Amino acid sequence: MSSESAPIRIMTVDDHPLLREGIAAVIQGQQDMALVAEASNGREAVEFYRKYRPDLTLMDLQMPDMGGLEAIVRIRAEFPDARILVLTTYKGDVQALRAFKAGAQGYLLKSELRKDMVETIRQIIAGKRRVPAEIAHELAGRAHEDELTPRETEVLRHVAAGGANRDVALALGIAEETVKAHMKSILAKLQANDRTHAVAMALRRGIIEL
Repeated sequence: MSSESAPIRIMTVDDHPLLREGIAAVIQGQQDMALVAEASNGREAVEFYRKYRPDLTLMDLQMPDMGGLEAIVRIRAEFPDARILVLTTYKGDVQALRAFKAGAQGYLLKSELRKDMVETIRQIIAGKRRVPAEIAHELAGRAHEDELTPRETEVLRHVAAGGANRDVALALGIAEETVKAHMKSILAKLQANDRTHAVAMALRRGIIEL
């Protein structure tokens, strides 16, 4: 980028101050980039985006008050051209798919931050998308699988918390037989051997979080 070009204006969104400091240090070392705002949750992200209109937003997913996915949806609804790069520790393909459906252009694991962040920012500004190879492989392999319904996800979340079928039925206000039917569907969709296996797979893929 020539010295006369305006720098890429960047906003970071993460609830960990040390990570934001690390990102700031990397950005400060780039002549073609400038950090214009830092937010600690999704609600601040939406507010700061309106105020600073960054060229690119680095967005964490798991944050208090408002998570990254909701923030992406809100920002993109108001600013359809917003460029958002998700930074996360989580490798789950479902989380990545949700982020792209919400409007993100890139997905970068925090373990790759120092190695790949700067070049990924430039790629997204140039109109490209970015998906880590291992997540792209997972997404390709799951492309034709049925997704869990919101109710099935809710049932599995209660099961992951240790609830038996009867407990889940009481918590959700449905019949125990309905819970069993949902679990049968969940096992089939996830190709899981049993409840424990289903929970483990759902956690790994980012379908549910504990």
